[in-house]
Amino acid sequence: MPRRGYSKPGSWGSFWAMLTLVGLVTRAAQRADVGGEAAGTSINHSQAVLQRLQELLRQGNASDVVLRVQAAGTDEVRVFHAHRLLLGLHSELFRELLSNQSEAVLQEPRDCAAVFDKFIRYLYCGELTVLLTQAIPLHRLATKYGVASLQRGVADYMRAHLAGGAGPAVGWYHYAVGTGDEALRESCLQFLAWNLSAVVASAEWGAVSPELLWQLLQRSDLVLQDELELFQALEAWLGRARPPPAVAERALRAIRYPMIPPAQLFQLQARSAALARHGPAVADLLLQAYQFHAASPLHYAKFFDVNGSSFLPRNYLAPAWGAPWVINNPARDDRSTSFQTQLGPSGHDAGRRVTWNVLFSPRWLPVSLRPVYADAAGTALPAARPEDGRPRLVVTPASSGGDAAGVSFQKTVLVGARQQGRLLVRHAYSFHQSSEEAGDFLAHADLQRRNSEYLVENALHLHLIVKPVYHTLIRTPK
Repeated sequence: MPRRGYSKPGSWGSFWAMLTLVGLVTRAAQRADVGGEAAGTSINHSQAVLQRLQELLRQGNASDVVLRVQAAGTDEVRVFHAHRLLLGLHSELFRELLSNQSEAVLQEPRDCAAVFDKFIRYLYCGELTVLLTQAIPLHRLATKYGVASLQRGVADYMRAHLAGGAGPAVGWYHYAVGTGDEALRESCLQFLAWNLSAVVASAEWGAVSPELLWQLLQRSDLVLQDELELFQALEAWLGRARPPPAVAERALRAIRYPMIPPAQLFQLQARSAALARHGPAVADLLLQAYQFHAASPLHYAKFFDVNGSSFLPRNYLAPAWGAPWVINNPARDDRSTSFQTQLGPSGHDAGRRVTWNVLFSPRWLPVSLRPVYADAAGTALPAARPEDGRPRLVVTPASSGGDAAGVSFQKTVLVGARQQGRLLVRHAYSFHQSSEEAGDFLAHADLQRRNSEYLVENALHLHLIVKPVYHTLIRTPK
């Protein structure tokens, strides 16, 4: 019995028979004017060709090259009898490597050597089955040997599984940085930002690099319970990573201390090991936070600039900043709800609330698509179809008044999807500060389809967030 990965070479007859079949299929698939017909009939035997190619690889018929794949650091060698023509069609590196030799020894990392049979099969058949643990080694092989189509396919697989919450986002981010795959890097970063609460509670958080940590701390679209949760996650990371003092202090200065209530700030200063070690590096930021909470925002803005990121809330899930809304059977009819948020993060506004009214419509029609029900002659015109509309979400304050002077409100809507028992953020829509709705809200969603990626058990899971944005009013001359 042949060893695993070994294929015994056969005769040239099968190889030429396969090439003849490819030629026949190609010619049969071409359009021709037969018997005066305007168009020919397509005969497609491509599946038969794929089967013959699989047999060619499996049996090694008419092979003219031997690849010996050795796993780095081991004596394990896998032998593949292959065909110079087919390898060279996909890979310039193989074409050059095998141009003047019939046998090559390839040194590969263990994980790459373990999936080399899948990689070779793709070169013959154009398809393979990928597991999460195989994505990086397959992508690495495709990159090394210049198989661009497989490289794109695996990267698309990784991005799709990130959106579904199945992929190891931290590990894939570091891999994307190392390979220069900017699209994959950005996809990983976006997933981590939208699902940071889930990430910091997982084993992946301990694998975060200082560079990735810094990328996350600078973002305003982080989704987490509150700023205190981010501080606690950072403190846990510092305890495990033990970075140099400069790295730790830079990270601690990225925390938005004005977003943490004074009572919690007092507890941090009394109990936090990170602040005990690096307190002087953030003393000015803590003083700034206490000043912000002590004065009214209008008064504080007369003397200090409140346009910096320190005074901009992130996407907090705490009740003070929004509310969840589960809409069952969302394609059925219009729905409405209301919720309250704190006027602002300042301690001065802790007891002041703003009430928001929300309207959801699954089939709202823009004015340009709304029908005119009768023309000049009195003839009725057909009504617009439900599929002509699109989902719409409108968020408006229940009342307006002086309480919001110097403040505008930025709204964000998160759409959740359940993956592996967890509810993760799949999409996020932000409203312009002067707008009451997001123009692209669920623009590509099919709410009629029960297995839509936007639905969980035929329900739309939303989380509505309202973030107050302060504006500097008067700068007192010094």
